[in-house]
Amino acid sequence: MNSRWAVWILALATALCVYAPGGKAQEASRNEAIYQYKGADREQKLVEAARKEGSLTLYTSLATSESRPLAQAFEEKYGIKVTLWRSTSDKVVQRAVTEARGGRYAVDVVETNGPEMEMLAREKLLAHFESPHIADLPASARPAHGLWVTDRLNFFVVAYNTNLVKKDELPEQYEGFLDPKWQGRIGLEATDVEWMATIIKERGRDKGEAFFRKLAAMRPDVRKGHMLLSEMVGAGEVPVALTVYNSEIESISRRGGPVAWKPVQPVVGRPQGIGVMRNAPSPHAALLFADFVLSHEGQEFFHSVGRIPASESVKTNLKNFPYVMVDPATVLDEHDEWYGLWNELFITR
Repeated sequence: MNSRWAVWILALATALCVYAPGGKAQEASRNEAIYQYKGADREQKLVEAARKEGSLTLYTSLATSESRPLAQAFEEKYGIKVTLWRSTSDKVVQRAVTEARGGRYAVDVVETNGPEMEMLAREKLLAHFESPHIADLPASARPAHGLWVTDRLNFFVVAYNTNLVKKDELPEQYEGFLDPKWQGRIGLEATDVEWMATIIKERGRDKGEAFFRKLAAMRPDVRKGHMLLSEMVGAGEVPVALTVYNSEIESISRRGGPVAWKPVQPVVGRPQGIGVMRNAPSPHAALLFADFVLSHEGQEFFHSVGRIPASESVKTNLKNFPYVMVDPATVLDEHDEWYGLWNELFITR
């Protein structure tokens, strides 16, 4: 079992003890009133109260090279200190759940992968919040329960080494990689179960599963870590990778690496989300930070560092193609089925 799902089981096992009766329920209720305020003086009241709080704590899986400058931009604009803790998405969830189980509410905002945000939502650690910038997001950016919001996107695209492969050699559809000429030239990331599940659902179960069984028979080079796989493409060790994030290829390309990417269909997108904590110790600062990230300014920051902003107010060629989104709820609810198939096809073969 991978670490993401071990964390999910931990969360389920501790659900009953996370919210024992006590004073924290009153704190949560007070915070929710703050999060949902829509008055005309909202921004003024929010900034004034946030400055009195003076600081906020952010847990995120966004790379420190990007999350630190984002936090600094917020600090410079509002004079409010951001205490940043960065780790992998599973550890972000684990820390938040463990602290809540112990009655310690230290974090104000969480920003990480959509499925992990959904875990926190199901554990009732997040609160519904309003922001004027949500209007700039696509309708799919907010789950029906409203407990987190998509702030950026990751797209699984095909990356290739430009010294070894020409763009016009690449197929338009993933099925084109079943051509024998790709034998020994393609790679996959070892944990991309969501990518497979989404394509099978998009293609239909019979057709989709048949494609992946044929792909497995091609014996692609399976490597763990999207950045590692991207760097291997740049080094020429894997000429073509079928599941890398286009933002990471953009980063390597900016550094002069011989890499490029193509949105081979169907492109699968995965939401990255932001949420405010139900028991945040600095709720005004938490909401102000969420506002900042979702604002045009915050979304332009993501774009400037090669990340893909969710907001439709920012124009970018990083998402200028048809795509289908991963459903975080499905990732959790149907995990055993899809993980079992992926493991059979690509891991234990």
